[in-house]
Amino acid sequence: MKNSWILFISLIFLFLFSRVASNTEEGGGLEEEDEKEFDYDWRSKKGPSRWGLLKREWKACNNGEMQSPIDMSDRKVKLLQKGSTDFISRIDYKSANATLKNRGHDISLQWVIGEAGSIEINGTKFFLHQAHWHSPSEHSINGRRYDMELHMVHVNTNITFNKNNHIAVIGVLYQIGHADHFLFQLMKNISKISDKKVENFIGLVNPKRILKLKRNTKFYRYMGSLTVPPCTEGVIWTITKNVRSVSTAQVQLLREAVQDHAERNARPVQPLNNRNIYSSSNLHNLYTKN
Repeated sequence: MKNSWILFISLIFLFLFSRVASNTEEGGGLEEEDEKEFDYDWRSKKGPSRWGLLKREWKACNNGEMQSPIDMSDRKVKLLQKGSTDFISRIDYKSANATLKNRGHDISLQWVIGEAGSIEINGTKFFLHQAHWHSPSEHSINGRRYDMELHMVHVNTNITFNKNNHIAVIGVLYQIGHADHFLFQLMKNISKISDKKVENFIGLVNPKRILKLKRNTKFYRYMGSLTVPPCTEGVIWTITKNVRSVSTAQVQLLREAVQDHAERNARPVQPLNNRNIYSSSNLHNLYTKN
């Protein structure tokens, strides 16, 4: 009987211990800030100037020579010849199921790679993976930063393709003005995941509704990197010159939805390091019919 009682007490102790351990592993009762891997506060030990020191695989953030974002100064821009295929020659987007995700440092709209279509650059297809927003803008034009920036992130899934050029991002700049129509439709969904690192399935979304490129849209092009750790280089950047409008309320919602350390989630401008910045305006009939 005594041994049975001891066994009973031991089982209760083990049960209570396992519950405490489980809560700790799941983050129960912990400050959300303790879980962040990096932040945007220049005074912080996890701020942009120290990203490359936090993990070995993030070293490019401090040591890379092709980092993003950059300032696109008109005096440094080279005009591509008419008919160049180096810019986007085709956009083949289509409706697909999407998930809205709060990643802590930004709000991201994600599709299964390959389902939402692709863009074509110099004969190579890059499939849409996700879209996310930064505020203020990360890239600047002639020293001016705008109020918000959209990034449409695409990946090349061909393993024989140059591994250093397997990501292509389209960036769109916004300034305060009229509300953005797509964000207006998304505001309720963003509110549902505000300040929570969760995701919300929202059904079919056609990326054309987000990008909305016009026939004579002008672009900047340069080779850079991801703007968050691991700051992978070899990213093909295409930035639209045509600045769009967004409302103050929409920018504020995106800032309030993320964690406090990412309310202003723009990485500082990086050195150009003799890279070329190109410009082109000869794009016509980019979208395929679907």
